[in-house]
Amino acid sequence: MSKLTFARAINAGLRKSLENDPKVVLMGEDIGALGGVFRVTDGLQKDFGKHRVVDTPLAESAIIGTAVGLAYRGYRPVCEIQFDGFIYPAFDQIVSQVAKMHYRTQGRVKMPITIRVPFGGGIGSPEHHSESPEAYFTHTSGLRVISVSNPQDAYTMIQQAIASDDPVLYFEPKRRYHDKGEVDETADLSTALSMEKARVVTAGSDVTLVTYGPLVKTANDAAMAAADEGVSVEVIDLRSLAPIDFPAVEASVRKTGRLVITHEAAQSGGLGAEIAASITERCFNYLESAPVRITGFDIPYPYSKLEMHHLPDLDRILDGVDRALGRGNSLSGLEG
Repeated sequence: MSKLTFARAINAGLRKSLENDPKVVLMGEDIGALGGVFRVTDGLQKDFGKHRVVDTPLAESAIIGTAVGLAYRGYRPVCEIQFDGFIYPAFDQIVSQVAKMHYRTQGRVKMPITIRVPFGGGIGSPEHHSESPEAYFTHTSGLRVISVSNPQDAYTMIQQAIASDDPVLYFEPKRRYHDKGEVDETADLSTALSMEKARVVTAGSDVTLVTYGPLVKTANDAAMAAADEGVSVEVIDLRSLAPIDFPAVEASVRKTGRLVITHEAAQSGGLGAEIAASITERCFNYLESAPVRITGFDIPYPYSKLEMHHLPDLDRILDGVDRALGRGNSLSGLEG
């Protein structure tokens, strides 16, 4: 086991994929000599050459368009979108071509493209550098969408994404890049948990708390704080946002009878709405209360000085748990 930061775990996973498959090519703005703005690809161009780790022009649509051509020729391109808010120039390429090519060719053309997207807030970035665009892509058939929350998954799931014959959007919570954790770099991918599967982070019996990416750590902290008050919270890390592992969430809700969902993205049309609706349909007779969503607000992403008010924090998540339990909360006007 090695103790690695989140960013170094991704770097190690990319390195492993480059070593194992000569068809893997990394592409992105400043990912070569600079090692990326977050230094996630640091040292890879030096070790694998400029033909395998390619510094591209500042043109996201060109990056993805080039990746489509490479995928046609049997390569496995890994594209870095430097910041989440920069992905929109490539939106047409992703949803109109990448997502549909395999289906429209009746399986004759595969699109093994991995698109790395640093996303979410909490680092005090300027405008367009902190967004949560995942719902745009979970709505698009033909794309796999995953979000990692810890160094071990970061290391394993980047390799799984690259090995997949389907296009994968790999969302990296940028405010967790410096978090450290144990990583088994000898782990066999064939025995690793599938990237489609959710993971129970903390077992519990009173409330199911579902989240992903940057808020898994916050949700786990909330579960520990709730335990001090005698409330048992089961935390589920979705890991895969498209497809969603609904059987795992359903099994938990059938046990607890209550559901809280939290994510940084806006509430309206967010992933929490889909989970709430689907679990209500699947578990209506088991639910003791309506599902609760704790999310970002339905506003343009705020300036850096205000973003911490926008992001769900420990207090807001605990308040949501109180709502699910029918205890005093911010909406009831009751205390305790």
